[in-house]
Amino acid sequence: MRRGSSSLIFFLILAAIVLYFYWTRTLAPGHGMERSFESYPRERHPEHGRSGRSEPKAEMRAECSQFGVTRSSEYFGSWPRPGVGGCTTTLRRGYPVPDPRCTPGGIDPSVTADVLRNRAWRTACIRNCQTGEAEKHITYHWYGLRVPRRDYGETQVCELDHLVPLELGGADGLGNIWPECGPSAVAVDGRYFKIKDRVENYLADEVKSGRIPLAAVQPGIASDWTQYIDAANRYCAAGGRCD
Repeated sequence: MRRGSSSLIFFLILAAIVLYFYWTRTLAPGHGMERSFESYPRERHPEHGRSGRSEPKAEMRAECSQFGVTRSSEYFGSWPRPGVGGCTTTLRRGYPVPDPRCTPGGIDPSVTADVLRNRAWRTACIRNCQTGEAEKHITYHWYGLRVPRRDYGETQVCELDHLVPLELGGADGLGNIWPECGPSAVAVDGRYFKIKDRVENYLADEVKSGRIPLAAVQPGIASDWTQYIDAANRYCAAGGRCD
């Protein structure tokens, strides 16, 4: 075989190898496609003991059944499913509250004060049972917000929040979920969802101690969670759970 022919064959083989790697790394179907909102990193909330992983459904059903919990949702008002961009937050006392048309708030009526006082009770048995984490992301679109790409740790600026928290018998349905975001210019402990966590801790302790009825707290936090901020700050300063 002539030297020129050998060189040509070698060149063709080398070119085929280069084209193969170019195809697999840059042109293969699905490469470089924009991720849907379901594929963004799942939120983690260590302050509530959330692990980022759901427990087996059979195990969760067993945990709920021992308390007679049905994992249902009853909302404080009618709840037609919102459309994209159809919801807006408003400010009260300088903090955001959700649109009551889109997020009226709701409860699981089977989660009673006695259930909440039981030391064996864990919100994991109802968390993400009626709606999964990925499904909850649709609420960002209802409120006209972009889904944060790195929304965890020190970079977290939003939380998909249960308006009536599960710790107070809140529902896991979408009518009780809203994206609580900002402000981004402060440390994470000063962001709105952290302030609301403090309110939730304060109210949970008040209910468990019997100082405030659960039936009063649930519609109260649904209508305006900010009304409890001053009391929650005093509770925190006195040694209560601040976050």
